[in-house]
Amino acid sequence: MKVVSLPVGMIGTNCYLTAAQNGDTAIIDPGAQPDQIKEVLQKNSLTPKMILLTHGHFDHIGAADALRKEFEIPLYLHQADADMVGDSDQNGGVGLIGKHITCGWDHLLSDGDIVELNELTFQVIHTPGHTKGSVCYAVEDVLFTGDTLFCGGIGRTDLYGGSYRELCDSLKKLAALEKNYRVYPGHDRTTTLDAEKQQNPYLGKMSYDDII
Repeated sequence: MKVVSLPVGMIGTNCYLTAAQNGDTAIIDPGAQPDQIKEVLQKNSLTPKMILLTHGHFDHIGAADALRKEFEIPLYLHQADADMVGDSDQNGGVGLIGKHITCGWDHLLSDGDIVELNELTFQVIHTPGHTKGSVCYAVEDVLFTGDTLFCGGIGRTDLYGGSYRELCDSLKKLAALEKNYRVYPGHDRTTTLDAEKQQNPYLGKMSYDDII
């Protein structure tokens, strides 16, 4: 499996191109700049076959429709964010940057679903809290966490559909995973699940009482 990361948009959303051995590729969170994403696909000889969204916020969907239509590929997201991607008030486009940003979808996911791309198997882990339909995708030794889990932090819960209580439950679910996944978050740098269990006060063995 090959993973190519590129930050897109005004707040540097991580878009991931996750490729099978023959170059067939899942585009994860194409948040903006479709031309740049197409350029990186071409440069790496990758063939887009699907779009996977970790959640429905504007900064993760901005290039989705352009790529979906040009390459005629399906888009997958969790069913709880199906309305959000079509509503700029819900997805933050209007409220945060004053723009109407939406996209369509083709397949709705539930917790535990599997999305297959050749030899790659993406397992859907529903992790509500940042949004109602936030998910992580586990594939081989990689975990794409969207805005649920960051290196040393977590996603905000003060936007539409957010819930700190639900996010805490979702983080407990991730902390219970036994494999030391390489974590590819929606923003900022990569990390590992074991590292977050050790140093992230929201996820693991430390608390803010230990560091303040």
